Amino acid sequence: MPAHVAILHYSVAPVVGGVEAVIQAHARLLVEAGFEVTVIAGRGEAEALPQDTEFKLIPEMDSQHPQVSRLSAALEQGQVPEEFETLAQRLQAALEPALAPFDHVIAHNLFTKHFNLPLTTALCRLLDGKRLRGCIAWCHDITWTSPRSRDMVFPGFPWDALRTYRPDVTYVAVSRSRQDELAGLLDVPLEKVRMVPNGVEPASLLGLSPEGEALIRRLNLWERDLVLLLPVRITQAKNIEFALRVTAELKKGGIRPLLVVTGPPDQHDQSKMDYFRSLQELRRELKIEAEARFVYETGPVAGEAYVIDSKLVGELYRVSDLLFMPSHREGFGMPVLEAGLAGLPVVCAPFPAAREIGAEDVLAFEKTDPPEKVAGLIRARFEGSPVSRFRRRVRQGYTWQAIVDHDLLPLLDGGATVQ
Repeated sequence: MPAHVAILHYSVAPVVGGVEAVIQAHARLLVEAGFEVTVIAGRGEAEALPQDTEFKLIPEMDSQHPQVSRLSAALEQGQVPEEFETLAQRLQAALEPALAPFDHVIAHNLFTKHFNLPLTTALCRLLDGKRLRGCIAWCHDITWTSPRSRDMVFPGFPWDALRTYRPDVTYVAVSRSRQDELAGLLDVPLEKVRMVPNGVEPASLLGLSPEGEALIRRLNLWERDLVLLLPVRITQAKNIEFALRVTAELKKGGIRPLLVVTGPPDQHDQSKMDYFRSLQELRRELKIEAEARFVYETGPVAGEAYVIDSKLVGELYRVSDLLFMPSHREGFGMPVLEAGLAGLPVVCAPFPAAREIGAEDVLAFEKTDPPEKVAGLIRARFEGSPVSRFRRRVRQGYTWQAIVDHDLLPLLDGGATVQ
C-alpha cells in the first residue's frame, strides 16, 4: 500500500510565497513517487495544487484568520487571551481525525514560527497523546533567533513550544546556517536536526517542454559533470568520430561527460547509415555508451527513429555546458551563432563562423590536435569557469528531483520518528 503523507502549513497555492512554492514541489514529486499526498491548510485551493493531490481546508489554520490575527496581536505583546485555549481545542478537535490516517505529517514552520500559536499548541497536544505518526517539523524560519521577530515571543507558555526539543519529532532545516541555529536553540547535537535544502525546478526555470524534459531525463543529463552539445546531422563532414574520442578522453580524466548529437542520419542514404553504424561501433569500442548519446536513438519508443525539431534543439542549448563542433568543414557554422545567443561557450575547429565571428571569444583548436589535447583544452576551459562549476553543482545536487530522491524519500522511508 502507498504511504499516506499530510503536508501542513498556514496557506498553500494559489497563495504566493517561498514556503508555498516548496510545498508545491514536494507534493508533486511525492505523488510521482507513489505516495498519497494530502495538503491541509487554512487558505488555498485544490485546483492550484499538483495533480492527484488532495486538499483539506481548516480555516483556523490560516495565520490571517480574523480570530488568529486578534490572538497573535495580543500574544506579540506578551498576553495570552482567554480565547487562546478555545481556539487551540477547536484546532485539536479538527486535526485529530484529519491526521489519523497518515503515516507521515510534515508541518512547515508550525513548530518554529509564532504566526499561529494555537495551531502549534494543538499539534503538540496531539503528539503528547500519541495521536500523530511520523511527525516532521520542516523549519524554514525560526522566531526565537530572528532579529525581526525575537521580541514577539516570551518565556513560558505558549511561546516555549517554539524552542523546546521534542524527541517524537524529526526536525529538518533548509540550510546549514538554519541547522546550526535550530540545534543551538533546541540545545541538541547538530545531528538531531536534518538538513534538506530547497531546490530549483529546471523545466519551469529553463522553459522546457514536456517532450524536452522527457528527452533530458532519458539522456540522464542532470547528473553529468559536463554536457557537450553537437547540434548537427550525422554526416562524415561533422567529424563525429573525433567527438567520440574526445568524450572518451574526458571520461579517462575522471569527468562524467555527456556528448549529445542532436541530428539524424539520412535513412535513405546507405553510406550515411553505414557511417552511423560505424559510430555506434566506435562508441562500443571506446566504452562510452552512456557518455555519448544520439538523439536519433533516444526516443520515447525503444528501437524507433527519433527526430527533433529546432525548438527542442533550442531546449538542449539551454541545458548544455558547451558547444563542441570538430567539423572537417563548414560553409559557415550556424551553431556558433546560436551558442553565442544562448550564452554557451564554444570549442570548435577553425571554420568560418569561428574565425570571423567568434574570434578570440571561442576556443578553436587545430585540426591536427589529437583527442587528448582537445579534451585537456575543454577541461581547462570548463574547470576554470566559476559559472560552469556552479551550474554543475546546482544541476547535480539542487534540482527538486535530486533533493527528493536523495533527502526526502529516505526521510519518509524510516528516517522520521514514528510513534
